[in-house]
Amino acid sequence: MDTGNWQLRVPDDSQYWLEMVKCQYACPVNTDACAYVTAIAEGRYDDAYRAARATNPFASICGRVCGAPCEANCRRGSLDEPVAIRALKRFVTDKFGPETGDYTRYKEGCDQRMLPPNRGDYERVAVIGAGVSGLTVALDLVQVGYKVTVFEADAQPGGMLMTGVPVFRLPRELVNHEIQAILSLGVELKCNMKLGRDFTIQQLRDQGYKAIFLGVGLPSGRKLSLPGGDAQGVYDGIEFLRAFNEGKPLEMGRRVMVVGGGNVAYDVARSALRPAEAMGQEEMLGQLGHDEKVAYDVARSAIRLSGDKEIHLMCLESLEEMPADKVEIHEGEEEGIHLHNRRGPKEIVVENGKVKAMRTVKCLSVFNDQKRFEPKFDEASIEDIPVDTIVFAIGQSSDLSFLKPEDGVEVERGLIKVNKETYQTTSPDIFACGDIAHGARLFIDAIASAHTAARSMHDFLRGTRTDVVVRKRWVPAVYTMAEGWHREERCNAPVLDSVVRSASVENVELSYPEEMARRQGARCLRCNINTVFDTSTCIACNGCVDVCPEDLIKLVGLSRLKDEDAWLKLEQAGADIPFEDYAAMPADEKDELGGIMLKDESTCIRCAMCASRCPTHAILMKRFDHYKECVSIPAPNPRILYRP
Repeated sequence: MDTGNWQLRVPDDSQYWLEMVKCQYACPVNTDACAYVTAIAEGRYDDAYRAARATNPFASICGRVCGAPCEANCRRGSLDEPVAIRALKRFVTDKFGPETGDYTRYKEGCDQRMLPPNRGDYERVAVIGAGVSGLTVALDLVQVGYKVTVFEADAQPGGMLMTGVPVFRLPRELVNHEIQAILSLGVELKCNMKLGRDFTIQQLRDQGYKAIFLGVGLPSGRKLSLPGGDAQGVYDGIEFLRAFNEGKPLEMGRRVMVVGGGNVAYDVARSALRPAEAMGQEEMLGQLGHDEKVAYDVARSAIRLSGDKEIHLMCLESLEEMPADKVEIHEGEEEGIHLHNRRGPKEIVVENGKVKAMRTVKCLSVFNDQKRFEPKFDEASIEDIPVDTIVFAIGQSSDLSFLKPEDGVEVERGLIKVNKETYQTTSPDIFACGDIAHGARLFIDAIASAHTAARSMHDFLRGTRTDVVVRKRWVPAVYTMAEGWHREERCNAPVLDSVVRSASVENVELSYPEEMARRQGARCLRCNINTVFDTSTCIACNGCVDVCPEDLIKLVGLSRLKDEDAWLKLEQAGADIPFEDYAAMPADEKDELGGIMLKDESTCIRCAMCASRCPTHAILMKRFDHYKECVSIPAPNPRILYRP
């Protein structure tokens, strides 16, 4: 085992053990993925749902479309491939989430410890925008005791969940159920009420709303300023998705170019691929019998195979650099999307006012040496790609035209200026978070910031300060890994056949069958269970080193530790050596004074063979249990405390 490139760390604080559970630590709302994945593996589905729902009011939606930072950080990925955490969440929300029509477990599953502890019958609060951040703030505050009214500009709630995510990725019935579960707890919703058109911030204040939350998101897309950019048939991605999801697709030609390399670009491309007539037919499809549905699918597939559309996707990045999820790229390829890597848009070729082609230039590199966006092009490598429609999926922008100078809310680089710790704006009674405060990010990031904003609004109104503390404990680990868990390969959730799915707007991804879900859950390495070393009883027999099947343990000399850490350990052991003398020693002399046990946690499979082999029980398997809890303390001047 080569330890030369290891980052050595002495696990003497709780932060180390928090970071060990990488999936939970990476989740913005601290979802205990380890708990629900393990519970699924053991068939404890009710426990699994409660763990998935605890800090996430949109667990069912995240089971379908979350960017899953938990998976990106999953320790199993160091061994082979990450656990399919998101798809497993969907498996259990399908069973117990609000999409079942029963909201009981949804309401009971909220982790009340993450809400401010002082509850009461409190003031009126206004929330602008019924998207992810707005509804999360509303849910948290109504449970604490506030009278919350949500104002939504559109005819229905949901924000980007409804307008920005394709229906074939996220069923609208599911979104409606999760929103209704929130409203059922006492949140008042008023649709077709747009700030700046139907009411103003001052009018809300005059009506008695003591605090206001702005969750207006980034509703507009961006286009590049290119020659020919004003031609007929040039759209932005958000404009396109909104029209598609509303069942009113924009006028498009047969050959479509999508510009962008992220998930939104693939949402656009895969939506453009689907026939416009499919929108609005899903309700009818649901009323058909099995044989009729199969026949209908075959008919639509035949139309698709006739070659009615040609979808291109162009991006600056290489295939390896693309920010889109690999599964999106793979499924897009299956559906027939033509991918053009390392090409940048140079000009839109126009004929008679309409798009004729996209003139592209070869991209040599996207980022500079400092990893900053600074693309370089080969101007000698120009290629025209014949298309008649172009959609830019390169980012989003804000619309803050509703703000007036007297509102007191400052804007910075197109976003609302906020205190990043509290999400209070420059006007003390107004708060904002989500994309409008920190730019376009994942849904789960918007949820996390909304939890913080809700706590801050509560503190502003109550004159308190709410802190989040970690409660932790060590308990003996009693567990059994499933047979062959370390050899089980990742298997993604099943999907519709590519020909069928590209001819309809039916949900692309299906749920795991139960047996497959349990096997995939069993792949979890249970990172909350740890090998805890007791150096006072270790006899340096090297038995653990010899028995480790992954060759993760090594006994080495003290010189491998930083001098400060090694000297501190010697001092704790009773050695009387001045630090200056120790630091000046050659490495071999330091090694003679003692040794350290190194363990590479990156691919430990929790087999417990080291603990079983240890003759002195110097190695124990223990579970690190922890959760977060809100505690309130008086704040001497909340208006100053939370002023940016």
